[in-house]
Amino acid sequence: MTLSLMPPLNLLPLKFLSDTLMLKPSRAFFKSFATTMSVQSSSNPIKSRLKGVVFDMDGTLTVPVIDFQAMYKAVLGQDLYVSIKSNSPSGIDILHHIEQWAPDKQQKAYEIIADFEQQGLDRLQIMPGAAELCGYLDSKNIRRGLITRNVKSAVDLFHERFRMSFSPALSREFRPYKPDPAPLLHICSSWEVQPNEVMMIGDSLKDDVACGKRAGAFTCLLDETGRYDSPEYATVEHKPDYKISSLSQLHLLLETNFDLTP
Repeated sequence: MTLSLMPPLNLLPLKFLSDTLMLKPSRAFFKSFATTMSVQSSSNPIKSRLKGVVFDMDGTLTVPVIDFQAMYKAVLGQDLYVSIKSNSPSGIDILHHIEQWAPDKQQKAYEIIADFEQQGLDRLQIMPGAAELCGYLDSKNIRRGLITRNVKSAVDLFHERFRMSFSPALSREFRPYKPDPAPLLHICSSWEVQPNEVMMIGDSLKDDVACGKRAGAFTCLLDETGRYDSPEYATVEHKPDYKISSLSQLHLLLETNFDLTP
């Protein structure tokens, strides 16, 4: 037995029969449909609130001048470098490896790193678009922080030379350092915001993106040359939410995807 919700035809109003059988919706139907479509098309998806941006320094706020590949080879030696590189597609965490060594070997390694870093400081340049981006963030009352695996003296020189202020600005003296989420969580706590209200931006998958993802923040990878488009990075554990090729692209990305109201 089949039940039907349609009343017998002889009980239906003539106008309903005409509209239904001729497949001709009424004028009221069109008006209702148009109103509904107008509301749906004008509605916008809810954007996530963004209250702060945390930057890496070397290669993000400053032009990359340190030859990290040469530094890694000088510290590790050619054979160990090749072995570690083959098992670490997203990059080598040189500081992690040094921590496992004997004190005298550690000291020599840190001296090599310090020499490379000093050479980088002598050629320190601000990244194109960085100053304009900071001005834009200031205009939106969005906080700016900094996390680097470089030393505090390098951060102090950066602030002094380019007269930019990032607070908190955490160097590798803050332990544990990137890619551990601790420094980013520390900044969120000092700002009294949630990690999902913050974006971490940097040029390293293994350090910056991993730190941001582990903390629960949004992440943006600065990839000027497109090197992370290589197939070797397709299977890395932590992938960025966004990717840009220059800092000048970030303000449009933020406006498009986030609620920036104070």
